[in-house]
Amino acid sequence: MDARPDDTDPIEAIERAISELRRSGGRERHHPGRPGPHGPFGWKGGRHEHPFASMARYRLLSVLDRLGDGASVNELAEAIHVDQPRASRVVADCVERGLVTRSTDPTDARRSVIALTDAGRAVLDERRRERRSAVEAALQGFSAGERRQFAELLARFVDAAR
Repeated sequence: MDARPDDTDPIEAIERAISELRRSGGRERHHPGRPGPHGPFGWKGGRHEHPFASMARYRLLSVLDRLGDGASVNELAEAIHVDQPRASRVVADCVERGLVTRSTDPTDARRSVIALTDAGRAVLDERRRERRSAVEAALQGFSAGERRQFAELLARFVDAAR
């Protein structure tokens, strides 16, 4: 994914650049024994979900949205930068949650194809709205020119960080 800003919408360009930065390794690390956003041990209640599990789901949904329905687990694994077994587990989790469907490719019975459900699209749209809102709030004091400049500089930074 190119992190270059879209000249028509600096907010979208910044949001995409931040997303790309996260995918390329700028991940928050939890330190054992120190309380974090997911509790004192880095785990969330309920299903004892690891904090990065929702991030992996979001990345998978986002990439599937970009690639289009019908992507294989191997294609998704490559696109989200994980091995095939990890991608398969994330897909299974998303199927269980009703976010994607997994079916046999009608042209090749050995291959599974993954598709977003309406619920998956809704989760993706909501997460994108949340991220956009956070970026807009952070940039409230910036002029339009400063927003464009920040988008350009952040895109250069992300490109260099790769």
